[in-house]
Amino acid sequence: MKIGELAERTGVSVRMLRYYEQEGLLQPQRRNSGYRDFGEAEERTVQRIRTLSEAGLKLASIRQLLPCVHGDKPILELCPAVLATLRREIAALDEKIECLQISRQILGSYLETLPATEPAKVCLINAPARPAPRPAPHGER
Repeated sequence: MKIGELAERTGVSVRMLRYYEQEGLLQPQRRNSGYRDFGEAEERTVQRIRTLSEAGLKLASIRQLLPCVHGDKPILELCPAVLATLRREIAALDEKIECLQISRQILGSYLETLPATEPAKVCLINAPARPAPRPAPHGER
């Protein structure tokens, strides 16, 4: 299949598929005309990459894990390299969660310091923009 069909079948953009190829994650056959020719194996690979990416993994980690992925779930062979990568990713997520919790506590403490009787303020951040006044036609005031 051509790259556009693979993109449609997997829900991954053509640009991203080219990037995966550039990064060595996909190795399609080439036709005599030079066009890429993707098969079912490449489609499975893209689905696996997508699943790992949706789990929050970066491409460097996906590159390490991909050879150990089997099936569509994906099912990982838990070799030492996979375990180390997963532990590293979980530690990074834990660190991000901790930072987010600290940020939330700080913002929450700001709310706690507001007086209970403070009048409600109008928030204009998401308010629709008012159209600019139209100039009067030439000669009118």
